[in-house]
This record gives sequence, structure tokens and C-alpha cells, in this order.
Amino acid sequence: MKRAISFLITVYVSVPVILYLFPWILGQVIFAHLLRFPFFVDLSRPEDVLNHTCNFYLNTEDGISVGVWHTLPASQWEKSARRSPEWYRETLGDGTPVIIYLHGNVGTRAINHRVQLVKLLSAAGYHVLSLDYRGFGDSTGDPSEAGLTNDALYLYHWVKKHSRGNLICLWGHSLGSGVATNAAVKIQEQGSAVDALILEAPYTSVGEVVVNHWFTKMYGFLPGFESLLWNIMKRTSIVFANDKNLKSLISPLLILHAEDDNLVPYHMGLELYEISLQTQRKFNTDAHVDMISYSTSLGFSHSSIYLDPNLPDVVRKFLENLRH
Repeated sequence: MKRAISFLITVYVSVPVILYLFPWILGQVIFAHLLRFPFFVDLSRPEDVLNHTCNFYLNTEDGISVGVWHTLPASQWEKSARRSPEWYRETLGDGTPVIIYLHGNVGTRAINHRVQLVKLLSAAGYHVLSLDYRGFGDSTGDPSEAGLTNDALYLYHWVKKHSRGNLICLWGHSLGSGVATNAAVKIQEQGSAVDALILEAPYTSVGEVVVNHWFTKMYGFLPGFESLLWNIMKRTSIVFANDKNLKSLISPLLILHAEDDNLVPYHMGLELYEISLQTQRKFNTDAHVDMISYSTSLGFSHSSIYLDPNLPDVVRKFLENLRH
């Protein structure tokens, strides 16, 4: 018993030391890209888990290849049998809105809650492109904030080129919300604004999520531990600052957040909503900003908002408002 207790104490005390000596470990934990769930899905065969879907790869930088699934809207389902990737690409110009889905950490584009959301959006009539960032799934390279942002930017411009002016919406879930707003800021700096942003379970900054995590709280009484974490994130250039980004973004925005979210606190979504409203007033824009909250009683937590039967109508109403 004494040995077990001694071992646990040693492990507990060693964590801050290990993080100090090997700061890259925190990045591995934040991205969690090596946990490639589900393990037995062939990502080159999306039809095993998702119909009306084509797999392809984009070279977003020299030496970086990222995997993408293109799922068709319901209007194209009957025509899709045995069609080539080139045919799928041509359908992007059919006048239907395109949603670029930027998922959270852990796993691949084949995780069940991601697949279920894509099915729902496809049935609602949208093209959906699901991206596995560099280092995730079957994509090459190693993840970084700048790298993930570049992958999303490349996919956005690729879609822009092939969609012939159709509405394009960036949908970011959890970690992906930071990728989405980072990309939107870059696009706005290039002279245009993203047509629409949907942020699902978004945080103010990824650092705030880290320091408020239950595991971090275990070390809350250790002097300087929180400062150590902030310092490591600064040194490794991992920020994902949605709060800062939304202070300049003028794109229409929809926030989806569950009150019982056990990973990204609900109050962070509320704070981002208020920031965006202030931004629209500051720049005197008429961009639509809305937030949908989900009661704790629904049990949607962090990754199950797709279970809302009204979600297709919520998305449709939001995107249709942009056309008027």
C-alpha cells in the first residue's frame, strides 16, 4: 500500500517537471491527433460509414497532404453512383451552399458524432467537406496552430475556386472553432469576408480551456503551475484566440452551445456571442449574429448537438437570412 501511494505521489509531482522539460508534450495533449479513432475505418473508403461521399487529398503545402471527404447534398444523391472525384468537384457549382466542417481534437473525420452531423447536413441540402488537418487521420505532417489554419485556408480557397460563387460556411467544432476564426481573419485580411461562420462549442481561447480542465485543477494549489501552462502555450505558439478574432470579424455568426458542456464551459460561448455583437455595433454592420443554447436536460454535452431534431431548420434559417 505504501509503495502504491509513493508511486502515485511520484507520478503526480513529476507532471509539472516533465512539462517544463518537454513543453511539446502539451501540444500533443491539446491536439490529441495520435488517438486516431475509430481504428478500423479505411478513410479512403468513406462509403463504409457515409453514403454519397467522395474521398480526395489536397497538397496544402510542400510535403503536406490532407484527407477530405466531400458529401453531397440530397439533391445530388441519385446521380452519385460510381461517379468520379472530378464529377463531385463539378457539383460544387450547382448553386447549393457549401459547409466546410472543421472538427475538434482527437480522432478522424470518421468519428461517429462527426459522421452523424455530416449526414444531417447532407440530408438538409448542403455540400459538406470534412477535413482531417495535417497529422490527423491519414493526413501527413505534424499539427500546429499555423499548420491547421493553413490547411483550412487552402481548402476554403479550393472550394471558392470550384463553387462558382456559392455561399461558403465555415463550421468549427471545439478545437475547430479556433481554426475557423483564424482562417476567417486571414480571409478578411485578404480583402473579403467569409459568407458565414458556425461555431459549435467554441471557447474564448484554448489556453482558458486548458487551465480550467479538471486535470489542471488538481495542480491548482501548486505555485506557478498555471503560469507554466500559459508560458508553454506561448512558447509553442498555441493560442487559438476566438475572443480576439471575433473582435475584428464582421461575418455572420451562429454559435451553438450546450449548457452541460463538460469540456468547453457554456459561459465561453456566451462571452463570444457578446463580443461579436459588440463588434458588429463597432463596425456598424448588419451581419446577423445569433446563439442557440441547449438545456442541460437534453444531455447534449460537448459533442451531441447533432441530436437536436430542429438543427437542420436552425442552420437553414441562419443561412437563408444571408441571401436577403
